[in-house]
Amino acid sequence: MTITIDKNSGYCFGVEFAIQMAEDEMENVPELYCLGDIVHNGMEVQRLYQKGLRIIDREQLKELHDCKVLIRAHGEPPETYQLALQNNIELIDASCPVVLKLQNRVKHAFDNMEEVEGQIVIYGQQGHAEVIGIAGQTHDKAIIVTTEADLDKIDFTKPVTLFSQTTKSTKGFYHIKALIEERIREAKGELVDFDANDSICRQVSNREPQLARFSTEHDVVVFVSGKKSSNGKALYSVCKSINPNSYFIESEQELEASWFDQAQSVGICGATSTPMWLMQQVADSIQALELQAI
Repeated sequence: MTITIDKNSGYCFGVEFAIQMAEDEMENVPELYCLGDIVHNGMEVQRLYQKGLRIIDREQLKELHDCKVLIRAHGEPPETYQLALQNNIELIDASCPVVLKLQNRVKHAFDNMEEVEGQIVIYGQQGHAEVIGIAGQTHDKAIIVTTEADLDKIDFTKPVTLFSQTTKSTKGFYHIKALIEERIREAKGELVDFDANDSICRQVSNREPQLARFSTEHDVVVFVSGKKSSNGKALYSVCKSINPNSYFIESEQELEASWFDQAQSVGICGATSTPMWLMQQVADSIQALELQAI
């Protein structure tokens, strides 16, 4: 049985940059605060905890003074920066450049929409860290849509500007876009006052066709990702749609020997938040399962 790790899987630039910043900083201090999980992967969070990274939430941030806090790749709303100034907190800003650019675009679009009583709509996961940061650029007036049912929140008689969370599915975004266009035509009789912005990160969206090809090349696909990862859920669905023998795991402890009974080829892949060392651990464990079966 051959076991192959997808060379295109593993950290995206933004996550890799944030983790490197955290590790560099922790060389000089025994502990470093991080606002929220630095990456949606429990195994990596635990590894960094051993090095001194301490995860805090927004309520805990309010109680901190005169210290350093890391901003992760997902970005933060303006209030976080204001609070840091008030409490003399030094922010180590590891916000992904792609996310920062999107925040600026959303703020500019929001200012324009305010002038015409329009609406900013964000295709994303309610409560997701990146979405909180994006919506913060609109004073939380943006309408968050995740499912078709959420479209009922929109007033289709008013102008609409649509953006996407950077890690959402491209297919999902264009499906929502088409539904909004349909509803605008129903409300106005024609498609007017609608601006759709595909703001999905290309480093993420390009992985969809890559993973589709990868899934066809193997009898069994093992997708490794943290269960909190929005990107992980989207990319796993690509694998599963192509290869029914695809399995989602968070660590090698969830592997089942029966998955590989008839397999000649196993492919291991993961989300943009999945470390390469974890996929290698999974590969080693599958190899061990094979040796036990002999």
